[in-house]
Formats: sequence, structure tokens, C-alpha cells
Amino acid sequence: MKQQFFQFSPEIEESAKAAEEKCIATFGRIEEIREYNQLKVLRAFIDNGVSESHFAGSSGYGYGDRGREVLDAVYAQVFGCEDALVRHHFVSGTHALTTALFGVLRPGDMLLSVTGRPYDTLEEVIGLSGVSGQGSLKDFGVKYDQVDFKADGTVNLEETAKKAANAKVVYIQRSKGYSLRPSLSCKKIEGIAKTAKKINPAVIVMVDNCYGEFAEISEPTGHGADLVVGSLIKNPGGGLADTGGYIAGRRDLIELCAYRLTSPGMGKEVGCTLDQTKKMTMGLFFAPGVVAEAMKSSVFAAALFENFGYEVFPNCRAERSDIIQAIRLENSERLIAFCQGIQKGSPIDSFAAPEPWDMPGYASQVIMAAGAFTMGASIELSADAPLREPFAAWLQGGLSYAFAKAGVMMAAQSLLDKGLLQKI
Repeated sequence: MKQQFFQFSPEIEESAKAAEEKCIATFGRIEEIREYNQLKVLRAFIDNGVSESHFAGSSGYGYGDRGREVLDAVYAQVFGCEDALVRHHFVSGTHALTTALFGVLRPGDMLLSVTGRPYDTLEEVIGLSGVSGQGSLKDFGVKYDQVDFKADGTVNLEETAKKAANAKVVYIQRSKGYSLRPSLSCKKIEGIAKTAKKINPAVIVMVDNCYGEFAEISEPTGHGADLVVGSLIKNPGGGLADTGGYIAGRRDLIELCAYRLTSPGMGKEVGCTLDQTKKMTMGLFFAPGVVAEAMKSSVFAAALFENFGYEVFPNCRAERSDIIQAIRLENSERLIAFCQGIQKGSPIDSFAAPEPWDMPGYASQVIMAAGAFTMGASIELSADAPLREPFAAWLQGGLSYAFAKAGVMMAAQSLLDKGLLQKI
């Protein structure tokens, strides 16, 4: 049935049809992952006796909040680990990561990033940039070192082995961030963890799991990670969580993180849930399906723009470990046009035209297209990029494949309308 709601040029329509045909096998793999993860989540809900009574929000101190406690337990089972800290109090993924880092690191400890320089918003947290004295890890006497990627984009295990001996925390960023290197699969993370722990058995392996949840049938906590951290307005919130984040892993480390979030001695025992528990719990239940839709959207985008002659990372047939699709557009004009096209295909604020701006926490001007029901929700269709080389757009999300596909086609149409689309 031919859609009649949007007018795409014949060239875009034909290219989209050809792109979708290239995606059939990859879509099949994604559907298998969706089913496995959905049943895993269902099993955890049943085993932990999730009830309607758990959705009642608490106020004040939140002592004895049963919904908060059962959601932690469900997350721990889904992630295959001992404990979890799932809270709407986390304002972002960066906040959750900061809480975890300050929770387990002490003055004189070494933080070793083995995936190069961390994502932009963590630079001031660590003390790599920003003003001295504002409370970074560096201000508190935590040392930092890093292992850069090899030329082929893989983790340098030899350097990791050398430097892990002096590290308290080995830090792994699973997604590519604003780079074009491959995102890390759980199998690759397991190799890093084994390398580090062979040299230093006491080292804490911590993974920034943002964008990666439910992209595979297992999580990094099943592959040697002691802590994994993420945002609820990305994958695990399923498009329903209004805010929040999670930390999951070893029980003793979760306790330390909880002391950092609230206060020493109180930890997980306090923190009212207001009326957020139902959305957070329901979001987790829907997350495997929503992540599958987002992954299919990224695969389609890769196939379409590959057909137009652009470099895409990864390609449409590659196995994936997160929802992010990078498309190298080569200059700022194309990048802006692409993001404005994505915005036109969004259900919220489709009339807006995103422009680059000085976004807090970023070293370069950033353009963000995100017409989302929840502000900044990366699990909804969005695209963003710093205005710098390699002038790539990082696309993610899509609550449903049908609308995300239309949004990606609008991005192509936007380039075509401006005379910027190559190979047409």
C-alpha cells in the first residue's frame, strides 16, 4: 500500500525501497534478539513478583518503598548481576556515570580509560577540561590515564595490560560517541576485562553502557564488567521513562554508589519515587521491542545513505552492539540539512529548524535534531553532531520503525531539496 501522507521525490522512494531490501537479513537477526530479550525481561518480572501495588509512589524520605526495591531487583536479574540502583534522581547518563566514578574512586586512585578520551560531557567530570576547583575527580586527587585506540579502531590490549596494573578502575565506553570507530560488543568487552584482570585481579571494570542495552542477548555484566551504567531516556527506559538512570553490578560497588547518590549510611534505603515507578518499570518491559525498532531504523539509514555514496559506520549488514548509526556527510552544510530533515520527520516540534549552538559540556558547537516526547530522549528518533571533522551525523532511536524510516527519508529529501545530496 503506497503511503499518501508525505511527498518524497521518486529518487528517494526508489532508493528507500532498494535499501529496505538490503536490510532483510539484518532485520531477521534483530527480531531474534528482540524475542530473546523480551522473554528474559518477562521472566525477571515474574520471578520478582511485580505487582500493581509496586507502582504507588512514595514521598518524603521514601523509606520502605517496595516499588523502588523490586525495580532494582528486576534490573539486577535482567543484567545478570548482584544488585542495581535505578533512580529517577539521576538527571542524565553523565550524572549516573559521575556518581559511579565518585562512588568507587578515592584520592590517589587511578582511573584508566581504555577506549581513548571519554565522551565530551565527562571531560570536566574527570578534570581533563574546565575550571580547576569545581569538584572534578582531579580536584579530589584521582589520577587519570588512557589507552588510545589502534589505527584500525580496535582497543589496544597490549597497552591496556601494561597500564591496568596501576589502575583502580578500568573504564570502557561501549558506544562510539562522536567518533567513527566500531562500538564494542559484549565479547570485545569480555576480552578487555580478562586482559585487565589478568594483570590486576582487583581492578574494577566499569562500562558506560549507554545506547547498548538490549542490542545483544547479554549485557557487559555477563562478560566481566563489575559495573554498568546507563540512562533511562535511552534504551532501558523504553521511551516511557521521563528521566533517570541506572547503575548495575557487584553488590558492594552498588552500595558505594548509593552512598554517593544519597549519603553515607543511608544509600539505597532512602529516595522517594513520587509517581515515576510505573513509567520506569513499564519502560523496561517495553525496552527490548523499542530497542529493536531503533536498531532497524539505524540499519535502514545505513543502507539508504550507503546507496547515496556516503560512508556509514557500521554498514547495514554488520552485527551491531548499540543503536547508533554514524553517517559521514563531509561538510557542515550537509550536516545541518540532514539534522533539519530529521526534525521535520519528528512527531514533536517538526516545525522547528535546529541550528548549531554552544551546548553546555561540549567543546564544539553542537547541532541536535530531537523532536521527542521526552526532552533529550535518545531512544526516540534523534540526530546530533559537533560542527567539526569528520562532519558526521550520529543518528539513534526510533520508537517505531515506520516513523523513523519516514524521518530518515526526510533527511535525504532535505539534502536533495538543497542540492546537497550526492549520487542521485
